Amino acid sequence: MVRDPDYLKGLAFCALIGVLVSLAAFWFLAAVHQVQHALWSELPHALGRGTPPWWWPLPLLLVAGVLVGLVIRYAPGAGGHVPAYGLHAGAPRPADLPGILAAALAALPLGAVLGPEAPLIALGGGLAVLCRDLTRAPATARGTALLGAAGAASAIAVIFGNPLVAAVLLIEAAGLGGPRLVALMLPSLLAGGVGSLVFTGFGRWTGLPIDSLALRLPEPDRLDAGDMLWSVAFGVLLGAFVHGVFAVARRTAAFTAARPLARTAGCALAAGACAALYGLSTGRSPAEAALSGQSTLGELARHPHDWGVAALVAVVLFKAAGYALCLGALRGGPIFPALFLGSAVGVLLSPLPGLGAVPGMAAGMSATAAAALRLPVSSVVLVVLLLGGMELVPVVIVAAVVAVVTTELLPAVEEPA
Repeated sequence: MVRDPDYLKGLAFCALIGVLVSLAAFWFLAAVHQVQHALWSELPHALGRGTPPWWWPLPLLLVAGVLVGLVIRYAPGAGGHVPAYGLHAGAPRPADLPGILAAALAALPLGAVLGPEAPLIALGGGLAVLCRDLTRAPATARGTALLGAAGAASAIAVIFGNPLVAAVLLIEAAGLGGPRLVALMLPSLLAGGVGSLVFTGFGRWTGLPIDSLALRLPEPDRLDAGDMLWSVAFGVLLGAFVHGVFAVARRTAAFTAARPLARTAGCALAAGACAALYGLSTGRSPAEAALSGQSTLGELARHPHDWGVAALVAVVLFKAAGYALCLGALRGGPIFPALFLGSAVGVLLSPLPGLGAVPGMAAGMSATAAAALRLPVSSVVLVVLLLGGMELVPVVIVAAVVAVVTTELLPAVEEPA
């Protein structure tokens, strides 16, 4: 296979795709970050408030719902894949890209409880196919699959800060093995590596604060039998919890499909009400229960003991409710909020006998990511790389495996035809 001249030409083209996609991903994330910072930080400060008031998410998410509803109703591609049905790694049609990007830019910075990974994957795959069409390269099934994988891998590597996560996630999602596995892995790794390098260098050159997901946890104690037993409990508890969240999300998706404009706006407003109720009941910023949770996850990881029990319970309940509504009604990715919910539950339950805060966060993130994605290997690799060490690998693996088994044993809520 690697001696095939066409395949080698395809690899070189995939490297170029990695450069293009990383630049596009950079400006997409820069736009999301700048708008989000202006709406949730600069504007409240200009109004004389240190943090957004409790009611702040209501108008923002109502506007987001109206805009996304318009995209779903009128734009080609209906704004992209519905996140309630998991992470979609396929390449969209180039004609669908404007609607996908418009829906993501309308939802993410205005407070949707979703991450940017799904629009980035669609952006990467769609740009790769567009480049193939513009260069009039042969539109073979294998070539399209390789280019789509390369574009998606470059986008995933950008947001997660590591091309290895991108390659593993795409391979596990595709369910490939043997020669087809190697054929997909090489362009994915190449495009992901090139894309990560370009993204990092371009970020330093422009000076824009575009960060990949990375955590700085306190040094964990040595794992013991208690941590391992609790990781099993976390897998069962959080597997069932995330399964319930996605069941609500899929019913929400079916509900909004009948009348996308009005019902998408209504569900987005309801998600805003969840964040507003969190801010009203706790006195904390409603942004903690809105948005993707990426920045709040970093704060929670650095200072887990700054959160009281009431605040942790409230953020888990209200953010999970908003997460379910946004998964079904808006457009974005499922990974970031799932990671935050898992870490928050880990900190909440860390005072239990035999469980520490750091192992609890690790097991929680692994369980929620695996339950949301149904991809245990990718979830383990992602969480281990986020933690930055190998000490917690046993609890991460056990929690992910148990969570996936739990979700598979529970009744499924099928995607409508």
